[in-house]
Amino acid sequence: MLATVGCTPTTRALKPGYSRAYSRKPWAAPHISMDAVIRVIVGHRPYRPNGFRVEREQFDDKVVIHNYGHGGGGLSLGWGSSALAVRLAADQVPAEVAVIGSGIMGLCTARLLQDAGYSVTIYTRDVYRHSTSNVAAGEWGPYATHDEGQVDAAFLAQLDWAARVSHHAYTNLTGTKYGIRWMETYDLYDEPLAEPVRATFDDLFTYKGDLAPGQHPFGKRYARRMVTMQIDPGTLLRQLTADFNLAGGKFVIRNFDGLANVLALRENVIFNCTGLGAAALFDDSNLVPAKGQLVYLPPDPAVDYMTFGGGSGGEHGFLHMFPRRDVLLLGGIFKLGDWSRNIEANETERIVQEHKKLFDSFG
Repeated sequence: MLATVGCTPTTRALKPGYSRAYSRKPWAAPHISMDAVIRVIVGHRPYRPNGFRVEREQFDDKVVIHNYGHGGGGLSLGWGSSALAVRLAADQVPAEVAVIGSGIMGLCTARLLQDAGYSVTIYTRDVYRHSTSNVAAGEWGPYATHDEGQVDAAFLAQLDWAARVSHHAYTNLTGTKYGIRWMETYDLYDEPLAEPVRATFDDLFTYKGDLAPGQHPFGKRYARRMVTMQIDPGTLLRQLTADFNLAGGKFVIRNFDGLANVLALRENVIFNCTGLGAAALFDDSNLVPAKGQLVYLPPDPAVDYMTFGGGSGGEHGFLHMFPRRDVLLLGGIFKLGDWSRNIEANETERIVQEHKKLFDSFG
């Protein structure tokens, strides 16, 4: 982990000249350097090439309802995927139920169950602060959830439904309390894009537009613009935990080392929201990690847009920059099958330097 360096970011504001879609503030380029790095963290997205799993499974007198494997779209799909899971228990009389996992899926599932009249206990190895969901950049964009060649129309319809339900839920939670705000987003490319095959929920993004060089400040690149919601996962998970507790929910810290431990729970209905843990607990060979690495810099209130792309891309995935209220986040890794938890210094250097190059050409 890198040492903290005391510094104040210097924001380089641009003269007006490019129109803004949503914000009325002038464009500003963040100050990015290795000297400004506060912290570097690693997280693993629970990825299934054949799409996330929402499914009911019977084990003698126990019902297990799975809700995991959302890849890079977990935060975005939290409410919708959990609503799909809760619907699978519609034949159950509201009583005591168990939820395993305290990340975004566990908390959304638990809150929806409480609203439906269930008494809920969350069993978790780690509190939300140590969950994979809390190690995320955070924006509403249900992407990087599956391999296009390994899903069918039924899954895509399920994805669309979950995306729309989640979008509706998050629009009811915007504001500082839940850490959700509207923000411009720019996807950057070196070449003009052909007409894309858009997701069916594309209509949920506003202010969409394709911009050529000279129509934006990102140099000679092409940009695809939209406005979506930025999500601060720490604030969101903290507030959902508070809401769960206020509604009478209970937390039990427990580690499950096998399916027998899960089925030994006293509750007869169990929601499995264990993310990557489901690979071992339920023998899911389709579930693999997608390693990510995030670099924290001091916050810069002048920067009010997110960016994706603008770097070397390739096997590491697109660069991404998120100006949260607490920090400026930089990322750029999506390594499938990599279980390692070590911080890779060369990747930190690459992420920082490629973002620095991107914004040094800002003008």
